[in-house]
Amino acid sequence: MTTTSHPAAAPAYDVDPAALPGFAGLRGRNFFTDQEFTREELLGLLDLAVALKALYRRRPLTPYLEGRTLAMIFEHPSTRTRISFEAGMTELGGHSQFLRPGEIHLGGHESLADTARVISRLVDAIMARTAYHTTLAELVQYATVPVINGLTDDYDHPVQTMTDAMTILEHFGTVEGLTCAVVGKCADAMGTSGALTMTKLGSSMVMAAPPEEQMTPEVEALVRANCAESGASLTLTDDPVEAVAQADIVFTIGWWWMQPEDEKNELRRILRPYQVNEELWAHTKPGAKFMHCLPAIRGEEMTDAILDAPFSIVLDEAENRKHFQKALLLALIGIDDLPADPDLQPIARALLR
Repeated sequence: MTTTSHPAAAPAYDVDPAALPGFAGLRGRNFFTDQEFTREELLGLLDLAVALKALYRRRPLTPYLEGRTLAMIFEHPSTRTRISFEAGMTELGGHSQFLRPGEIHLGGHESLADTARVISRLVDAIMARTAYHTTLAELVQYATVPVINGLTDDYDHPVQTMTDAMTILEHFGTVEGLTCAVVGKCADAMGTSGALTMTKLGSSMVMAAPPEEQMTPEVEALVRANCAESGASLTLTDDPVEAVAQADIVFTIGWWWMQPEDEKNELRRILRPYQVNEELWAHTKPGAKFMHCLPAIRGEEMTDAILDAPFSIVLDEAENRKHFQKALLLALIGIDDLPADPDLQPIARALLR
């Protein structure tokens, strides 16, 4: 079935750039996880992303980062992350470099520490998609420019889940007081990241999975700590109907990535009862939305009828990767002077404040 592109509705949330908070205090920081930021800082980044998207609609090229360079390190393949960061840096007037093992000495002839030190002398920020969170942690430790987590396969994907929050903000007008359900592979990095991000921002999470695919006790402890601060709640269940019945947003996640065929078949066996399909969706409440970080494995974690439905906002979600990441790049790299262009000045004042 061909994906249907449903026209985006008018956003339920907009931002006056003059009312943006100041971002000068974020300049030079890393985005290792979003949990190192306060709730107020994260909400400010979401507002900046919404303001940048509105500006993009009027003029795609906004050269706040003219002459700046982003190094992009990829240990694994990527569609959305690579394209959205490259397009975002281009629209901001900067340049991006695609780097992968075999083309650079990442953990080979050169240590990670030396790689981080050298790249830091040559660029203004580093984005890395790594197989292991420990690899990213070492880059963060030794880099002297901002490092952005573009996904660690074994832990989290905060640029994606902050983008999810932006998309929810656009459709619901808030990220507080909502309930999000994750159905299926809750032990995945996306399950971890979604639960951490959304509870930090004040939305409750219901995680529906078989026991072997539920979040770890260590992640659960972190999420419950977020809930204690934000007033959100966390529910763990093995019942997908229970999960979706109370949810404003239903997420699912790809059942596999690079596993061998025998592991894929085992995941199919244990996760099939958690497929998001028409029968399960019949238990959702009116107005519920479907989200998926993509790539989607059609006919596996969800059916075509769900992915292509009017209540599916996955294409808004994919597009918003660029807009949130532009906000992140601007806040972490920063600017030195107020641009002469009056269209750029309202957001620039917030960056300098």
